[in-house]
Amino acid sequence: MKKYILLTVIMLATVFHSCVDDLNVVSEDDDVLSSDVLFSTPEGYRQAAAGVYGNLTLTGVIGPNDSSLEGVDAGTSQFTRCLLYMQELTTDELVWSYENDGGTAELQRNIWTAANPVILGMFSRTMVSVSYANEFLRQSTPEKLSSRKITDAATLAEIELYRNEVRVLRAYAYYNMMDLFGKAPMYTENDPVNFRGPQYDRKQLFDFIESELKAVLPNLKPARTNVYGRLDQSMARMILAKIYLNAQVYIQANRFNDCITMCNEIIASGYTLKPKYLENFMADNNTSEELIFGIQSDGEVSQNWGATTVLTNGQIGAWENNAADFGVGGWTGALRIRKEFAQKFDGAKFVQDDRNTIGTGVAGDPTKQRTIDIADIGVKTQGYILSKFSNKTSAGVNGSSSTYADTDFPLFRLADVYLMYAEATLRGGNGTPAQALEYVNDLRERANSGSTVGNITSIDLTLDFLIDERARELHWEAHRRQDLIRFGKYTGGTYNWAWKGNAAKGISIPAYRSVFPIPEGSLGANKNLTQNTGY
Repeated sequence: MKKYILLTVIMLATVFHSCVDDLNVVSEDDDVLSSDVLFSTPEGYRQAAAGVYGNLTLTGVIGPNDSSLEGVDAGTSQFTRCLLYMQELTTDELVWSYENDGGTAELQRNIWTAANPVILGMFSRTMVSVSYANEFLRQSTPEKLSSRKITDAATLAEIELYRNEVRVLRAYAYYNMMDLFGKAPMYTENDPVNFRGPQYDRKQLFDFIESELKAVLPNLKPARTNVYGRLDQSMARMILAKIYLNAQVYIQANRFNDCITMCNEIIASGYTLKPKYLENFMADNNTSEELIFGIQSDGEVSQNWGATTVLTNGQIGAWENNAADFGVGGWTGALRIRKEFAQKFDGAKFVQDDRNTIGTGVAGDPTKQRTIDIADIGVKTQGYILSKFSNKTSAGVNGSSSTYADTDFPLFRLADVYLMYAEATLRGGNGTPAQALEYVNDLRERANSGSTVGNITSIDLTLDFLIDERARELHWEAHRRQDLIRFGKYTGGTYNWAWKGNAAKGISIPAYRSVFPIPEGSLGANKNLTQNTGY
């Protein structure tokens, strides 16, 4: 079995029990395994650490429709699906046909409110990651271990490594809160159960994330030496690189030199580009030498409505009926791309580009040719489609299920590091312009099977080029909203896309929509929280 978390999915039903109103994890339910029982053995600690990871994939333990969050639907609280919707559906990269699905219409039309169920799902699921991490840290102190007669040196070292990894997962959770909401309630393992955390603003969150990651980084496993599914030093460096790249948005500070430092350290860690671009998005992408961290998925063992299941099934065309090409049953036209994204592949340089998987209709049938414009989101044959994600392996073998993907979600990969290095250099960081150009051309040569036909020159390497190149390389990987904000193209009317602001051709949206509202239920549960301006 390739998956780390799948060995212990039961952990989400034991000590790690939570609800919307109280994000502390220790349950008073007599049917829930007690902390003393779970953490009585070294194996229990291993299982508990896997449970912290598992919250990124699973919504519950009964099945894909089960949610461990009281009052929050499984379909609107699976972590990668919520991340995809909030970072991609709100941008120029895709539309979701079924606007009756809770929260989706408001997100893709940029008219969301604090009552949006997807926003609640993301807020709750992410804060539960914090709660799970805190409970593990509470239960793994030297005093707790000693009291439970866990004294073997090798076991203590293993648990200490788990502790450091869990702190990274908690920092990653707060990174998402900082990026999406601009604030969060702060909880650590030192707070008592039922404590209502104080509100931290972006500067406080930034400082916490940075200090946590720097503190644990030396004690994590070196890159590519940990069990697949568990994080290493490069995951910590990737989060740091991201906060440094976006520091002008988050804390109005120039941290581009620090971003380049992190990128250099990741690049020197032994990752290489996968020779075939699309193999990063297949059912055996856990073997990719480019993947820095993937959020695991298994169509048989960990069935959930996560991002890769949504993307693989959703990309199947209503006319094209091409589900069998990707090893799934297909949802007949659930996802399409918006005009402005499709146009980023215009021109002769992108005819043979492997990243250009755009479908414009049924070949040879003039009655089934798609329009680039989407006049009506509910009409599934309007707008182009993509063929990026697959539930087949690189050898062409179907995944274990035709409904749920085996494909891991590529949260961070080397290609992004190359593009971050180039951008930070252009923005005044201390990178080398020639190296930045080389990294960009490495990606374009990979996309063209080693040919230099798509290569650019130093004159071409501008910030305007890079925001489009990031879309071409990283589309549907939950980066786009953050990128557009950093480039000043998300709010306002500088750059409009189809259905932005609930207008077919796109209109300006107000600046306050650069962060999402705090969900109504979360405000009611913690009176320390205040609503974001505009909501």
